[in-house]
Amino acid sequence: MNTHGVLITGASGFIGRHLVRRFDERGVEVWAWTRNAARTRALFPARVHVVDELTGIPAEAPIEAIVNLAGAPVIGPPWTSRRRQLLIDSRVGTTHAVLSWCAQRAPPPRVLVSASAIGYYGPADDQWLDESAPPQDAFQSQLCVAREAAANTAASLGIRAVNLRIGLVMGADGGILPRLALPAKLGLAAVIGDGLQWMSWIHIDDLLRIIDLSIEDAALSGAVNSVSPEPVRQRNFQGALTHILHRPLWVRVPAFALRASLGDMAELLVRGQRVKPRRLLEQGFEFRYREIEAALADLLTPARS
Repeated sequence: MNTHGVLITGASGFIGRHLVRRFDERGVEVWAWTRNAARTRALFPARVHVVDELTGIPAEAPIEAIVNLAGAPVIGPPWTSRRRQLLIDSRVGTTHAVLSWCAQRAPPPRVLVSASAIGYYGPADDQWLDESAPPQDAFQSQLCVAREAAANTAASLGIRAVNLRIGLVMGADGGILPRLALPAKLGLAAVIGDGLQWMSWIHIDDLLRIIDLSIEDAALSGAVNSVSPEPVRQRNFQGALTHILHRPLWVRVPAFALRASLGDMAELLVRGQRVKPRRLLEQGFEFRYREIEAALADLLTPARS
């Protein structure tokens, strides 16, 4: 990797922790902008620069790339009006703040890699969704639209913007997998509704390599679906998970029960998305983990988990 300096927002999160360590091990100078500097410093070696204000980054620091991962978790408390505003502000506000800071630097960073999500496409059924598919009039869709629009203003500063529409990230130490593996280990893995909804996922290692590609390939900009080429139906995912863990799969959760308890958020679980990483495939990107069975086998080995 030829980049000399990288600024990462959301560095203390699951993806951010992996990314900081990856860059640091390569000798890349890493700057982490975070709300809680003390907690974030405790996560990384002392040579990783941690700041709680962008003004704490010296003007002479050679930052060539920004990876913008900051954002409150979408899965969590109910989507009240207050929660929705927090989700928007934590994404759009952070992106605008970063670009305002970029405007004061000469030269500015050359690329902004910003985390969006496949939620951009809204709930769907069996149709394939590539980067040309439109958004919907649903909150999770409009949340992604707002963040991508904010990131795309980087072009006015001469900064290349890449919006990674990320699927369900599979990792041993964070993301959705530990939340699904725990009930499975207890024999409580569940099929949601009829289990036919699609899960579009990505192994953490492949996602980190996609971020590398986004930084280094000057021809890559705009939306990039960051998912495995082989999405899996929810019941087949649970079948693979319980098979690897040697546990039964017998629990079913009715869709109406989730809708009653989670409201709009339930649509993320009840109706899936069958997403195709068309642009990555056209680039010739080689996924190391195309099939969910191989990804789960890797992540649930004792060495990884």
